[in-house]
Amino acid sequence: MRPLNQLVHSRTRVEQRFALLPLEGFPFSRLPTWPDAQVRVLAAPALGAGFVQYLIDLPAGKRGSFPAEDRIETFYYITQGSGTMQDGQHAKVDVRAGSFGLIPPSRGGAFVADESMQLLILRKVYEPAPAIELYESLNGHESDVKQEVWADNPDSLLQTLIPDTLSYDMAMNIFTFSPGHGLPIVETHVMEHGLLFLQGKGLYLLGDEWMEVEKDDYLWMGPYCPQSFYATGATPVKYIYYKNINREIPL
Repeated sequence: MRPLNQLVHSRTRVEQRFALLPLEGFPFSRLPTWPDAQVRVLAAPALGAGFVQYLIDLPAGKRGSFPAEDRIETFYYITQGSGTMQDGQHAKVDVRAGSFGLIPPSRGGAFVADESMQLLILRKVYEPAPAIELYESLNGHESDVKQEVWADNPDSLLQTLIPDTLSYDMAMNIFTFSPGHGLPIVETHVMEHGLLFLQGKGLYLLGDEWMEVEKDDYLWMGPYCPQSFYATGATPVKYIYYKNINREIPL
């Protein structure tokens, strides 16, 4: 929040194919099954997204849940704090900063915060495919996911949190770039992204404009939005992003 005597301005940009949304611009809301949590709605169909993404601050000792729905799958990533998660059919899983998971349709997800916990949540309609069995619940920690050199550049490292197999209709990845490094091309593709900067700062190309970005900025990129990035500043950049993959395009 800026001092009361400072002029109001923002880096926020909302266009047909993309949005740059600094975290300070999101008012808090609540959800019926997260009554004690402060919820920011980062992306939603009203923006143009084919998914909904939340950033949820859950106080210590409180709980929140998503009820089981036949069509909806849920991905979670813990940005800070610790607690437990239970998906309705499995034993409780201890979670902490860096923990992540994917809960299939027809299973709810319940979280309890041992200490104040912040969760990045993405929910979307699961897309079944012929001869592809529904996956089982997936839980892990980013420290156990190998950082792979990307584009032959050891200063560009990619972590694939969800296995890249046809069982999954989505990807959640973490990119880490050393200062002065980034994407070597301008990407233009049918997949959309929801992206949260976890640390560092840089310049992101959205459409035909380079824009400054930093920790806690959120980006939505729609289908066929030209996009690229390189890291600036003194520390590595780290961001987590979603994309929809591995399914035929509906007509």
